Amino acid sequence: MAHRDRGDRSVAVLAYPGMSVFETGIVTEVFGLPRPEFDVDWYTLRVCAERPGPVPLVGGAALHTPYGLDDLAAAATVIVPGVPDVTVDPSPALVAALRRAHHGGARVLSICSGAFALAGAGLLDGRRATTHWRYADLLARRHPRVRVDADVLYLDDGDILTSAGSAAGLDLCVHVVRRDHGAAIANAVARRLVIPPHRDGGQAQFVEAPVAADPDDDRIAGSIAWALAHLSAPLTVAGLARQAHMSPRTYLRHFARATGTSPIRWLVDQRVRASLALLEETDAPVEEVAGAVGFDSPVTYRHHFGRAMRTSPSAYRRAFRTRTRDGRGSARAPAAPGQGRA
Repeated sequence: MAHRDRGDRSVAVLAYPGMSVFETGIVTEVFGLPRPEFDVDWYTLRVCAERPGPVPLVGGAALHTPYGLDDLAAAATVIVPGVPDVTVDPSPALVAALRRAHHGGARVLSICSGAFALAGAGLLDGRRATTHWRYADLLARRHPRVRVDADVLYLDDGDILTSAGSAAGLDLCVHVVRRDHGAAIANAVARRLVIPPHRDGGQAQFVEAPVAADPDDDRIAGSIAWALAHLSAPLTVAGLARQAHMSPRTYLRHFARATGTSPIRWLVDQRVRASLALLEETDAPVEEVAGAVGFDSPVTYRHHFGRAMRTSPSAYRRAFRTRTRDGRGSARAPAAPGQGRA
């Protein structure tokens, strides 16, 4: 497979008949707005359609774009935010464009039902992928070579990234910013969008279920807040359960219901996330970083960091280290607000 210039920040998002404005808005807000407050090369965005011209949207409006599938296939990052009908295969023209983009080294993303287009193009064969929980069983049935994981908000498989429902597309887009520009800038973008820079858990917490609101959720939230304030300390399920005034067994059940994950998986993820700023902004050895965020050994830290970030702590630091001499490529958050829009 060819590889495109790692510095190429061109992004193309597919517009299709019957789509919601929100679906393009997710991508536009993250990649389309200028960000002069960041001293980095930001993205250039094109909205593309199978047939350039007007694209009818939900509500009777229309989006007009001069860009077609050739422009889509030429971008460094290609995003499919959905499909018109999950029971219908993507058109041969779209399949060819997606394959051409991927073969040319593009990073290809899907949001919600967009996974059906990627699967229809064969890009998800043999890979883990996710989609909205409502469509997960159908995706697995229609594309049995795809290893569908309905429990996550998004999956990063390197050159192919998939996400769950529309709001999870925001999580994925901020994750891409984190991959490209580091945690500080991703966190700043998330603040501008008024969303958390990283949501914990998976789709299980959003699946429709005939279960009343859990009165113990406040105690779970309190234990989570306490854990975040003590990440560097040895933390156990028993200790978290004591903070919530529950037995460990009850705590595990309520924690999973509230977050969609287990306390241990949540802790590991929080510790990895907490280490990013230390890698970017300090000269502390990896061994010290590991201890500062609560890992009992550098080996354990490197293992979990690699699983979460698909790179090593040292490689991450080389890629996103704040450069104080000339400011270029800085991962430092802006000192003052920039544009008025989020």
